Amino acid sequence: MNSLLITLIFTSFGICQAVMAQSRLLEGVKRNPDEAKSICESFRELNKKNFSAGSQKSIQTISIQKNISEVDAEILSMYVRGLYCPETF
Repeated sequence: MNSLLITLIFTSFGICQAVMAQSRLLEGVKRNPDEAKSICESFRELNKKNFSAGSQKSIQTISIQKNISEVDAEILSMYVRGLYCPETF
């Protein structure tokens, strides 16, 4: 029973940290619209080459540029496209 409680505490702490990190990532873009516009411009350039902004290549590029995980890069990509450049694909 004790080990279950400890496991639950660590699990909830880990989930909380991940949510807070994603929130900071999205808040950073929200507070800095120029960053979002820059990301949108790169999405438009990809679209001109017939690549999706949600493609693996795009996600990997964001991940490397921002030094974040690919999962966080995908979340950031969806967030930016949804709020700042929904015309991109």
